[in-house]
Amino acid sequence: QVRLLESGGGLVQAGDSLRLSCTASGLIFTNYAMGWFRQAPKKERELVMAISRLGSIHSADSVKDRFTISRDNAKNTVYLQMNSLKPEDTAIYFCAANEWGSSSSQLHEYDFWGQGTQVTVSS
Repeated sequence: QVRLLESGGGLVQAGDSLRLSCTASGLIFTNYAMGWFRQAPKKERELVMAISRLGSIHSADSVKDRFTISRDNAKNTVYLQMNSLKPEDTAIYFCAANEWGSSSSQLHEYDFWGQGTQVTVSS
């Protein structure tokens, strides 16, 4: 059974940093591109950042200079380092896995999803 478990969310102030982690189990992690998506209230789920199996990265323009994605294949974990957080970053953040895929922004290309972790940024 595949499981993606996110952690690291919370309530912070504007300008603060958070690091999200997503640990995968039940799959061969190196076969998967991994993505972080987010969904704010009344908005569609959108890509934040994704990293391919070989390390190429796709970022949303809104986070490109503030967020960093990385993966540790030995730990089956993908990270999202979020710096200079803004109130508009408030959302539920989801981890997703895309077998044999690229660092795609397309939700339908991802095979497995985590339950999400809430990030709230106060002004």
